[in-house]
Amino acid sequence: MHMADALLAPAVAATMYVASGAAAGVSIHQLRKDDEQQKLPTMAVTAALVFAGQMINYTIPGTGSSGHMCGGMLLSALLGPYGGFLSMIVILAIQCLFFADGGLMALGANVWNMAFYGCFVGYFLIWRPIMRSHWFGEGKGAQRARIICASLIGCIVTLQLGAFSVVLETSLSGITELPFGAFVSLMQPIHLAIGLIEGLITAAVLCFVLESRPELLRDVQPSGDPAKHSLKTTIAVLAAVALVVGGGLSLLASSNPDGLEWALFGNAESGYAENMGLDEDDFGVSSNAADKAASIQEKTSFLPDYSFSNSDSSAGTTVSGIVGAALVAAVALLISFLGGFFRKKKK
Repeated sequence: MHMADALLAPAVAATMYVASGAAAGVSIHQLRKDDEQQKLPTMAVTAALVFAGQMINYTIPGTGSSGHMCGGMLLSALLGPYGGFLSMIVILAIQCLFFADGGLMALGANVWNMAFYGCFVGYFLIWRPIMRSHWFGEGKGAQRARIICASLIGCIVTLQLGAFSVVLETSLSGITELPFGAFVSLMQPIHLAIGLIEGLITAAVLCFVLESRPELLRDVQPSGDPAKHSLKTTIAVLAAVALVVGGGLSLLASSNPDGLEWALFGNAESGYAENMGLDEDDFGVSSNAADKAASIQEKTSFLPDYSFSNSDSSAGTTVSGIVGAALVAAVALLISFLGGFFRKKKK
């Protein structure tokens, strides 16, 4: 769902930067009150895991499209909405600047569409109410059922909101070749399928954490059963999964266009519909702001499209997965460390 700069007018892009920046400011303010030291390694490794997970596009059968996880629900369940949102900003900024994934001018919109809904709407309106409820009874089995339920509902609802926001933002940008009704009718169903698969992935990861270290999950009451693994072991397992996914399984990612690209350009080459039928080399709006953003991005992206420049070697994907996950983990860890430092200094 990473938007390109051509889908946004500068005014709309600036508005989304302001909105996402305001949410980031609130998140930073709230995290200054948080003294949970275990969040440092958890934030680093889960952010790396989401980065790696976003590299794997899974095929949506019968459509010619593919999807990848956003990760907002997963991060907010482990880090809370504020830590999750800031982690998503780190992921999306690194993807944009170093891998040319999503436009730089569109970064504010991408943060809003992919992070805000999953972290804030998903947590406050779905995850927390379900996990604090008495659905399915008591005990670890009931907790597991609530996690699965919250993950599925949360991912489906928040991806629907994100997809609809993409339609609104492009419509407000005045891209006349994208009729509102037709664009909605393509975006919403395909992201319903993508959200369902992300919900299953999110539930699997969170159920593993429930069995290993349930105290890492937000709003989960201790069941009294002993944890199966130490915190270090749990973090190590998640870190290993991030490396395997980013450095290895990413090579198996579907080559089909993702939900947004599929809606815009279709996949006629593989025998599927053209959908909106836009020209991939000439679509959307052009502006000086977008041109300047593209020139900056061209200089900063050392592994564009998760590959070596001017090379078709699959090694570029592996290196991108490992380097990107490490960068995300390092930046997330630095943010957590600086937050802890300033909290102590203030005290």
